[in-house]
Amino acid sequence: MSLLPFLRSPPFPDVAASAAAISEPLAGGAELEIATNAVLAAIADARVGGAFWGEQPRAVAVVIGSGILVQADRLEGIDPDDIGLMPGALCDRSGTRHLSGTIDPWSLVSRCERVHADPEDELALIAGLCNVPVFGPDGALVPPDRLRDGLRTRIAAVRYRDCFSGEPVGVMQAMTILADWRRHIDRNRGIAAASGMAFWKRKAIRQFLWDGVRSPPTLSPAQGLRRAVKERGALAVWPSRIPADLPEQAARAHVPLAQVEDGFIRSRGLGAGLHPPGSIVIDRSGIYYDGGRPSDLESLLATHAFPGSLTDRARRLRTRLCATGVTKYGASGGSMIALPTGRRTILAVGQVDDDMSVKLGGAGVSGNLDFLERVRRAEPDAWIIYRPHPDVQAGHRKGHLPDATVLTLADTIDTGAPLMELVQAVDDVHVLSSLTGFEALMRGCAVTVHGMPFYAGWGLTRDLAPVPARRGRRLTLDQLVAGALILYPSYLDPVTNLPCGPELMVDRLADGFMPPATSLIRLRALQGKLRRFMTLSAEFLHG
Repeated sequence: MSLLPFLRSPPFPDVAASAAAISEPLAGGAELEIATNAVLAAIADARVGGAFWGEQPRAVAVVIGSGILVQADRLEGIDPDDIGLMPGALCDRSGTRHLSGTIDPWSLVSRCERVHADPEDELALIAGLCNVPVFGPDGALVPPDRLRDGLRTRIAAVRYRDCFSGEPVGVMQAMTILADWRRHIDRNRGIAAASGMAFWKRKAIRQFLWDGVRSPPTLSPAQGLRRAVKERGALAVWPSRIPADLPEQAARAHVPLAQVEDGFIRSRGLGAGLHPPGSIVIDRSGIYYDGGRPSDLESLLATHAFPGSLTDRARRLRTRLCATGVTKYGASGGSMIALPTGRRTILAVGQVDDDMSVKLGGAGVSGNLDFLERVRRAEPDAWIIYRPHPDVQAGHRKGHLPDATVLTLADTIDTGAPLMELVQAVDDVHVLSSLTGFEALMRGCAVTVHGMPFYAGWGLTRDLAPVPARRGRRLTLDQLVAGALILYPSYLDPVTNLPCGPELMVDRLADGFMPPATSLIRLRALQGKLRRFMTLSAEFLHG
């Protein structure tokens, strides 16, 4: 039997197998790494090893592995349709189910009652981790210790590498990468088609939505809905780019929608500037910026156990983020503004007026002017700095306020100070639903929230809007970070095009990686400058 490495990489599209490889044959004389009980427990917890990216068929009671013959009398009392045969398996009962060779063995084995397989077969090794009985070619029960020792041998038989750097790593580091890949692939399962994806994002979206077997095609909303009905799958949509009645049509057709949006560590460059995203979120029950109904992120924050290993990882990630100055919109290059002494200082963060997060998470606040008026009412004696949104400032989106209007409510306008330095210098940061509030929380700053963004209502912010009862749980900052930055989004490494964890994305951005500017990006920047020039000219002409 030819044995592949037990811990190995999925066949990611558009990525060479050698570049994606997480494991390689050992060179002569290399020292073996012993797989401890902790390693085996981590593998079982992450459900990685074997072709974990494969299809997940309906459960069966008995699985028969390749090359194994099981007599009919061993299968009495079991419905033939509940007997699954892997390619090459032998059984003299008719009506049994023939399974594909590209099946996720964890999904198959963990839901069955017993496995008949060679003790070296990955099905048997995984069954040993799942405490499922394994019967060998002779029909005898295989001792669990034998299966675990066999797995240890397989794990020690290869060298592990960080596919993002090419450097050798230990098996536990390789496990972290594989676990991220498992989460990435699992959240894509069952998506039949994608609609509403901007043409300049589609290549990245295809890579983001790959489910271990294929990427869903990008179709019109009507075509996507028909395909989802036919395949009994979900339709992935970009919420702001679909017809208003599509959710109602999907509900009538019993097609679930998976809403796709930019993640919280995005890329270098603005989305409105046509820079492809470095991370996205895929939400099956809502979307994170809609405070009026549940979302996958809200449910995760309300119910997840957050083990210590995860919150430790979140703390390290948060420390790295703050140390590097990485934010959703990149580092600012301007100079810090002077702040008055002996007076309370407030940063009021503007947004895009027609942004979905304002419409659905604004808790009744109607745009930047209304928001700024509320900030002044809440802080009548404070020195207020108004910071317009960068997409608005660049001329791409709605929400511009004339300087004269702003200065009737705020004391100054800032457009160029390093945002995170400014956030940490003021006494309080006021936001409607801006991600700046989350970034301020990560830096230990006081945050007052006028809307209901995903990070409000967990005991970490001063909330001026009513908090939904769904958010009654009190979280630590690192639990919030773990949910929002590790568990909820998907990330794509801009160098290798491999799914990655948030730590690598932060490192890439901190190291100054910048994808080449396309002619489309340059044209978009020029368009924004022209629009902003026309807006300011109109202000000047009208006084």
